[in-house]
Amino acid sequence: MKYLFLPFTLTLFVLQGCSQQTPLPQYQATVVNTTNTQDSTMSSDTDTFEDEFSENETSVPLSDPLNGYNTLMTSFNDGVITYALNPISEVYGYILPQPLRIGVSNAIKNIQFPVRFVNNLLQGKVRNATDEFARFVFNSTLGLGGLIDISTNQIHISAHKEDFGQTLGYYGIGSGYHVVLPFFGPSNVRDIVGISVDAYASPLVNVRGLENYKIPNNFAESTAIVVGYSINKNSLQLGQYESLKKDAIDLYPFLRDIYEQKRSAEIAE
Repeated sequence: MKYLFLPFTLTLFVLQGCSQQTPLPQYQATVVNTTNTQDSTMSSDTDTFEDEFSENETSVPLSDPLNGYNTLMTSFNDGVITYALNPISEVYGYILPQPLRIGVSNAIKNIQFPVRFVNNLLQGKVRNATDEFARFVFNSTLGLGGLIDISTNQIHISAHKEDFGQTLGYYGIGSGYHVVLPFFGPSNVRDIVGISVDAYASPLVNVRGLENYKIPNNFAESTAIVVGYSINKNSLQLGQYESLKKDAIDLYPFLRDIYEQKRSAEIAE
């Protein structure tokens, strides 16, 4: 992540011109039950595409000067998912039993505790930050290093997912232009800044941490971890992307609109 801070610096200038765009329409967020009925003792937080997108396609009055690029990148990402990620995830899921993959997912979420904790504090959500700290302690100890989400299943302490993109939105920073990132999918200028900042607090990305205030040269390690995380996550939700995509008349605006609605709802919570 040697040049991780560069997007943060550049995009701040873009945000100044984008923060006054027409606000997105509010919608009633759909609450999705992600409880894993096959192994509730392992996790009640199995990843699904419903966590990422609401299947509620509406028109969003959004500034989209990158429409051409975004359309091409959406097609590229669709090909990556269809012809690379899904086949690899199927083999991975065949080799590794589902309870083990759920445990890996739980452990990765537990490791990312600093991102959620810091952003809850930055938004003044002290109670949520306290819950996140308690979840980390219980899951790291009684949950065997985070493999078991004991906080959700037994202690009933809910997670409060917050990131720096949401924190910027909480303080009124507009989303800016919509941008489809290669491999990562829908995003916008504000969330790209958020991703860059969150990387400093995430042990998943910033593997070695800050050393003498210099960004460590850990690109290979971070990439391997993120790729492994993506394969594990996708193996738990195979078929859901195809189910979502079949309802789209035009894939890019469909994914764009529901992404922006989802982010708007998360910020409003």
